Amino acid sequence: MTGPRILLIDDEEEMRRSSAQALELFGLEVDTFASAEPVLELVGFAFDGVVVSDIRMPGMDGMTLLQRIREVDPEVPVILVTGHADVQLAVSAMRAGVYDFLEKPFTAQHLAGIIRRAMDRRSLVLENRRLRAVAGKRDDIEARLPGRTQVMVDLRYRLRAIGATDADTLIIGETGVGKEVVARALHDISARANRPFIAINCAALPENLIESELFGHEAGAFPGALRPRYGKFEHGRGGTILLDEIGSMPFDLQAKFLRVLQERVITRLGSNEPVPLDVRFVATSKVDLEAEVAAGRFRADLFYRLNVATLHVPALAQRRADIPLLFLQLVREAAARYVRNDVEVPPELMAEIAGRSWPGNVRELRNSADRLVLGLDTSPEDGSSQTGPHRLADKVAAYERGLIATALAAHRGSLKPVYEQLGVSRKTLYEKMQKYGLDKNISATAFQDDL
Repeated sequence: MTGPRILLIDDEEEMRRSSAQALELFGLEVDTFASAEPVLELVGFAFDGVVVSDIRMPGMDGMTLLQRIREVDPEVPVILVTGHADVQLAVSAMRAGVYDFLEKPFTAQHLAGIIRRAMDRRSLVLENRRLRAVAGKRDDIEARLPGRTQVMVDLRYRLRAIGATDADTLIIGETGVGKEVVARALHDISARANRPFIAINCAALPENLIESELFGHEAGAFPGALRPRYGKFEHGRGGTILLDEIGSMPFDLQAKFLRVLQERVITRLGSNEPVPLDVRFVATSKVDLEAEVAAGRFRADLFYRLNVATLHVPALAQRRADIPLLFLQLVREAAARYVRNDVEVPPELMAEIAGRSWPGNVRELRNSADRLVLGLDTSPEDGSSQTGPHRLADKVAAYERGLIATALAAHRGSLKPVYEQLGVSRKTLYEKMQKYGLDKNISATAFQDDL
């Protein structure tokens, strides 16, 4: 499909079919779904369409779908439809960011008009993002992977270079650094952006059904296989398949997966017919795969086949200068997600955040931001009161660094109000910024428009 996409979800087949046919009469192209889950594989930052969903459905309902889509991209237009007049539900949907809320029955003309306006808005959003990227301002990649430390600049540069290709990619990083965010960004800036993004957790695949889950099966392939079934690989045709924590893939399955990587074909269980597979594979790992190869737990040939294009996602310990700005961004996102007013971060808390050890990386930092917005304790998740520095000098330095970072963020890189507020000279401020790895450009650009 080349034009904007309308994804229509309704668990009632007759309603789904009639709505799609009516919209097509108005010249709109519609993909229909009986459940919400498959839609999440199609919606990303590059999605150029509109989502129309019934609210009350088995499994994932429309409100949950709205929340999940907004986590991927809050500017995707979502239109919710209900057969139950409920003012409170409509208000909740509006607060959650729905584009429009319709009560059944409605005319196809009315729905088509709303969809066209939503499509125009989405086109404008995507065009503005493109123009901002051309102008050198924060683009989608920097919004999702913020930070001005050199390791983050290098990561975004490599990601953009690899993303434009179809190269299979290995993403390496500690737990919680955002490896899946990087994988999703790779998909969204590629030519496959409007095709499925299938995430497979290799550590959670059911051992007795793992081949059926990945490769699919024919009817009668094994006891209980009453009808043929597409596997996840085949379901992702034309798109991207993420193999999360590939180091957990069983050793005997690695050989079969290697053949898929090399030949781009699969064979369903119970069949001898090869099925061509047009996908891009992205794998993540939190463990050192070279060490796993040396220990005999991971195939060397599979490792070298995956290791053509590699992205290393840095831990927060490698980008400590980004922590204050990143925390403020996460606080802002949490306030929007929980429909709360903007939260002020006290300088003493920012100093503590800047100096704290973050073994859980961005995931742990995000949880701390969520707790702050919800009015809960922001102590470390392991329950300890340890905040990083042990010596008094270290604690004082962490506090001072937090004060300066907060002031720079508040004044968006304008130095005069910063040194006047802090009661220091311009020269002293420059020296402190150099000492703590802070600079004017970091603060001015990191918060421009987005914060």
